[in-house]
Amino acid sequence: MEQPLPRKLVAEYLGSLLLAALVIGSGIAAQRLSPGDTGSQLMENAAATAAGLFTIILMFGPISGAHFNPVVSFVDSALGGLPWRHALAYLPVQVAGCASGAVLANLMFAGSAVSVSTTHRATAAHGLSEVVATVGLILVIFSLARSGRAERAPAAVGAYIGAAYWFTSSTSFANPAITVGRMFSDTFAGIAPSSAPLFIVAQVGGGGLALLLVRVLYPGVTPSQAAGVLVPHAVSSAR
Repeated sequence: MEQPLPRKLVAEYLGSLLLAALVIGSGIAAQRLSPGDTGSQLMENAAATAAGLFTIILMFGPISGAHFNPVVSFVDSALGGLPWRHALAYLPVQVAGCASGAVLANLMFAGSAVSVSTTHRATAAHGLSEVVATVGLILVIFSLARSGRAERAPAAVGAYIGAAYWFTSSTSFANPAITVGRMFSDTFAGIAPSSAPLFIVAQVGGGGLALLLVRVLYPGVTPSQAAGVLVPHAVSSAR
């Protein structure tokens, strides 16, 4: 059955909160467990994020589609899978959830509730990396959705994000909501507020490019088939 919007919003908030707590908390743990070893820190952060993201998608997918990402929501709407009013409602909830998750992670490691990040990432290479990371994420999601392999999405998304930590210089944020959330933690996974606009612009641009690519690679798909791979309730309700 199609879930009511308030229930979807609760799921998106909780999922976004857990996502940010996972990314930031594992970054803090990695920094403390492997001091001075950036490679080990990144490996630990990436592994925890990949495994945790897989689990969170399984938890909330049947309710909200487990987007946790405004780009995913808006591409899903553009492809006919999610009503636009739902995507617009998801946006502030996803951002609030990620900000709350950052606060939670800080507190779990006995830090200040809010510590504004001083990690500057605004370079051309980082911007290009965010375009590539976001295009790849959207293609993973909607190529599976439009080829009848939606059940593989949780593992595929987790694996892609874990790999993209390493093959992009930005460590693959690929999500405007998590970009905002990570501003509130001056830790391994943080991003300085002055760097966030470049990341968000690159992510939105990557989402637009990915939308065009999905339409070229998988044309002629009906709205029920086009529902986001992380929106199993939308697919089942169309049967």
